[in-house]
Amino acid sequence: MNVEKRILGRTGLEVSVIGFGGIPLQRVDQEMAVQMLQRALQLGINFIDSAKGYTVSETLIGHGLKGQRQHWIIATKSMARDYAGMKADVESSLQSFQTDYIDLYQFHNVRTQGQFDEVMGENGAYKALLEAQQEGKIGHIGFTTHDVQMLEKAIESGCFSTVQFPYNIVESQGASIFEKAKAADIGVIVMKPMAGGAIDQGALALRYIMDNPNITTAIPGMDSLVQIEENASVGKEKTSLAPDEREQIQKIAKELGETFCRRCGYCGPCPQGLDIPTQFILEGYYIRYNLKDWAKERYVAIGKNANDCIACGLCEPKCPYDLPIRKMLQRVKENLS
Repeated sequence: MNVEKRILGRTGLEVSVIGFGGIPLQRVDQEMAVQMLQRALQLGINFIDSAKGYTVSETLIGHGLKGQRQHWIIATKSMARDYAGMKADVESSLQSFQTDYIDLYQFHNVRTQGQFDEVMGENGAYKALLEAQQEGKIGHIGFTTHDVQMLEKAIESGCFSTVQFPYNIVESQGASIFEKAKAADIGVIVMKPMAGGAIDQGALALRYIMDNPNITTAIPGMDSLVQIEENASVGKEKTSLAPDEREQIQKIAKELGETFCRRCGYCGPCPQGLDIPTQFILEGYYIRYNLKDWAKERYVAIGKNANDCIACGLCEPKCPYDLPIRKMLQRVKENLS
């Protein structure tokens, strides 16, 4: 029996409920990447998600898709906000994947109203994706964010066929908005299904997500054949969560919730100019994804980081989860500096 399939909203694409998250592919060589994609396909996984920002991920996927492109639904994303930048990124992605067509091209992590306005503006990146769509280079346009308000904005705009947002046992802030997406026939792609590696009970975490009928697919990052086997096996099961499993889920949520950033952004603005949630995202890549060099490079590149925190404490009363943000930022500084 193969992995269950669901329709990805108005795209009409039939995707596996367990997709392939392409971030950790950066850690494997070309031979292993090819083996992994072949095995995933054999087990019924047909949806893969990457990004321009994941260094060699698109290129490795391109090698893995040779001879079986027609069996895969490819999604990728770009941080470009302007027309020229997005136009260039689409061409670059096509080249990396060694294909003439990408099924879903997404805006990568649109976090603010200003970024949204830039993307949708007269010389914005959305215009470039519309042109690529008309030229047959991409099939559909999607939107990814970590911000609940931006998620809602994207759905209300009617301009996107899919949305991608974090959702897992400890991060459920998008759940009510996923209902709106489903009602609008917008496909919902779940990133961070294991809370960026914080949840070590992978099967339970994925079953929790699949139990939500408003979600189309979850994309756990995978870097080994064992992970592919384990995740695919969850996608074949259609058993409801038992009462004791629901209790276990509540326990995990409670334990993790005391020091886990949900990226809601209510802690800002920081007087020192820090994007506080981004500090914890990068730390997660460093600690749990084992992408140490990649995380450190981005930590330095963002300019203002945890090193600039003066522990003023203005952020903490604004956090709806009462997180010890100053202590957490100190930990980021120790890990990434």
